Amino acid sequence: MSATLEELKSTASALPAPDRAELIHHLLRTLEAADEGAASEWLALAERRMADVRAGRVVGIPAEQVLESLRRPRP
Repeated sequence: MSATLEELKSTASALPAPDRAELIHHLLRTLEAADEGAASEWLALAERRMADVRAGRVVGIPAEQVLESLRRPRP
């Protein structure tokens, strides 16, 4: 860890509990915002792939076949 991060952790640990809770809430919100961007990217990818399937550009693999391949022991 960087010295700056260690300093931040030390400073944050010295805060009163309500201030630490507010800081935690803030930090979690910043992580959630990053996740929202990723979620929208995953959704866009899924929609493109579904459009490819519907247009016949790709062919899906039956679920039974996928599950069977996962059950087979790997060398």
